[in-house]
Amino acid sequence: MKIAIYGYGNLGRGVECAIRQNDDMELFGVFTRRDPASLKTLTGAPVYASDSIEQYKEEIDLVIICGGSATDLPKMTPRLAETFNVIDSFDTHANIPAHYAAVDAAAAKSGHIALISAGWDPGLFSLNRLYASSILPDGADYTFWGRGVSQGHSDAVRRIDGVKDARQYTVPVPAALDKVRSGSMPTLSTREKHTRECFVVAEDGADKAAIETAIKTMPNYFSDYDTTVTFITQEEMQKNHAALPHGGFVIRTGKTGLNGEHTHTIEYSLKLDSNPEFTASVLVACARALYKMKARGDSGCKTVFDLAPADLSPKSRDEIIAKML
Repeated sequence: MKIAIYGYGNLGRGVECAIRQNDDMELFGVFTRRDPASLKTLTGAPVYASDSIEQYKEEIDLVIICGGSATDLPKMTPRLAETFNVIDSFDTHANIPAHYAAVDAAAAKSGHIALISAGWDPGLFSLNRLYASSILPDGADYTFWGRGVSQGHSDAVRRIDGVKDARQYTVPVPAALDKVRSGSMPTLSTREKHTRECFVVAEDGADKAAIETAIKTMPNYFSDYDTTVTFITQEEMQKNHAALPHGGFVIRTGKTGLNGEHTHTIEYSLKLDSNPEFTASVLVACARALYKMKARGDSGCKTVFDLAPADLSPKSRDEIIAKML
């Protein structure tokens, strides 16, 4: 399976490394909006200009699009789905239905297959919410993220005028997490479950007050949360915020029995040293499943809900049954 990477930031580099761990895959190359001659990849993979990708459509089986959800993926994924089988990690939850519709229209028209919103949330956490709610229909779902760096939210902050660099940490509220784990099934608002911490390096002469206001009022990202904004130097950013950890919890509490007398809790958690590298690993596994689906004649836009678990694995069906069932 020959895979191309479209976009070469933290996620693109993660995909590059993940492909090396899968013997059934080969990296065709990296496509970038930067000057290809100025870009050196981690593995020495060839680099091409992003606007030249259609020249290689006969040589590429699938494109993993590594752009940001704020402005890149809503344009990139539908456009590339007109020519390639594609996968992305679009993570603006409120806009997923609209993104799905746009990509599905492009992929269905071209006969290609696409997968959107693959990663750990949306992605693995989505699957766990589906499984748990199906098993315990009389119950409630809770999702907590962090403490960790959100790539999408950090990218959204960096796109504000006057921002040179930024990191955004999502932080669960401990009291809310304790209430959920108690089995009491509390009703919690978005604001009660998480806080957000932003560390921002401003451009020289930038209006910091305007930047802070733009962050705190940004819909779908910060407006529904208690958000703190701290301005720091680039040196402080490199020293204290270079790593990209993340993680979180999906919890479902439900009742069974004739009168709901028994309470059950399903909890799935992740603790990640590198958010982009883990997300990249999910994308690569999903790419394998998508490739198999395309080989069976499928097309159009898919989500993780459409992937058969066995298609994610490079192992044979007999191996899976013998070793994992």
